[in-house]
Amino acid sequence: MRNTLRTFTLLAALTAVFVGVGYMIGGVAGMAIALVLAAGMNLVSYWNSDKIVLSMFRAEAVDEGHPEPLVRNYVADVLQMADTAGLPRPKVYVIDQDQPNAFATGRDPQHAAVAATRGLLTMLDRREIRGVMAHELAHVKHCDTLTMTVTATIAGAFSALANFAMFFGGGNDRDRPMGMIGTIAMMILAPIAASLVQMAISRGREYEADRGGAEISGDPSALADALQKIEAYARGTPMHDAERHPAASHMFIINPLSGRGADNLFATHPATANRVAALLKMGGGADRPRGPWSQDPAPRPRRGTAVPVSRGA
Repeated sequence: MRNTLRTFTLLAALTAVFVGVGYMIGGVAGMAIALVLAAGMNLVSYWNSDKIVLSMFRAEAVDEGHPEPLVRNYVADVLQMADTAGLPRPKVYVIDQDQPNAFATGRDPQHAAVAATRGLLTMLDRREIRGVMAHELAHVKHCDTLTMTVTATIAGAFSALANFAMFFGGGNDRDRPMGMIGTIAMMILAPIAASLVQMAISRGREYEADRGGAEISGDPSALADALQKIEAYARGTPMHDAERHPAASHMFIINPLSGRGADNLFATHPATANRVAALLKMGGGADRPRGPWSQDPAPRPRRGTAVPVSRGA
């Protein structure tokens, strides 16, 4: 209930800022356009939040009958951990990208989806994949997914609104309360404001999801190992769909834009070293689970090695 209230409070605040920016850029006409856009986006993002993000990254649904053993194991582990955590079984997706990464989405646990990239399934072993997906299930359990998806939608809209300044640029300054200089300033500041919102939303929730994921998987060190690998591989493996949709970067377990380098001031994720340290304090590496996944490692290519991506998922 608390997370739901926090989501709607955030939604109202972002909508108010969005409409205010529209007024400053284009006066009454700009405010009206921003209000209509905000209302439409709020409705669409609430009811279709999972579909929006999954379509951005061209995710493909998979199940336990998939022909590839690697994918079957991934699906089976997600469903088993969801059952263990007392969650409704989420829909499971694969994203055809080389960069190792993952995210969760959906407006509530009953409409949740989790997605992992091909790179994640190929570069990590089964134990580490379980750790990552347990983190994503923790986001679902904490009802973070709606907030994160709504934030992604509105953050992207801030950037789009800045482009409207070009449309309003043809009018006279009386139509723009901030004048031409103010309009240019808003074109620059609106995307920065969106980045700050993403940063504020994501950082605290990542620590909580790390803790919750470690509890779901029962293996804090698995997630710690996975985070270090993902960050190392991601730095040299750009995710092209994420580059096209940077407003959704905070949804991933590791910043997918790190392939091009990210300014720490606007980083949407806490430092990986700090996350790893917190996880190791929870359980260290001594009590690793003994199960079928511990005997089923995936290939571990060296950093910089090309990852074969199957097109048949």
